[in-house]
Amino acid sequence: MQPLTTLEAVAVPLPAADIDTDQIIPARFMHAHRRDYGRYFFHDQRFDPQSGEPRPDFVLNRFDYANAQILVTGPNFGCGSSREQAVHTLADFGIRAIVGTTFGDIFFSNCLKNGVLPIRADAAFVVHVSAWLTDRPGARVKVDLPGQRVVAPDGKTVAFDIDAFSKEALVDGLDEIDITLRFAARIDDFERRNRLGQT
Repeated sequence: MQPLTTLEAVAVPLPAADIDTDQIIPARFMHAHRRDYGRYFFHDQRFDPQSGEPRPDFVLNRFDYANAQILVTGPNFGCGSSREQAVHTLADFGIRAIVGTTFGDIFFSNCLKNGVLPIRADAAFVVHVSAWLTDRPGARVKVDLPGQRVVAPDGKTVAFDIDAFSKEALVDGLDEIDITLRFAARIDDFERRNRLGQT
């Protein structure tokens, strides 16, 4: 995973409530090989079903929000099924952080395991930032993971909580396998002693 420390980037408002994982990645794409997986991100909202052309009015297709790395979402984002591919497509699209009030529990956990930072923030702050981004497309939001704060385009700031393990993994760019491998020598020593009946 790519390390995540401080990120200042274009942010996209997606204020609708209850955006589920089937909207994030439709089920028919879940078994595709993970190559350019970002092309499936919000596929059915981004593309016209008849022509296959991008819908110019959908927020993720607008030039003003090009290369966005932050989403500002409505409540209960990522609800629905537990599909980890929802985070894969989001990450491959280039999203590194999501700011919202609440998230689907499994989606929240999957984000942390795949290098995406989900931030639970105060509802008034989320509404404020979403409105700012809607009125001023292309505005940038700053996420400071070491300092555990989000800074709106107008400078308004809110703190957020994150558990120490997930924070360390994101800052260092490590997934669970990488973290386990940090203890490879101790694991090997345990296995050796276990074979010798010394555990």
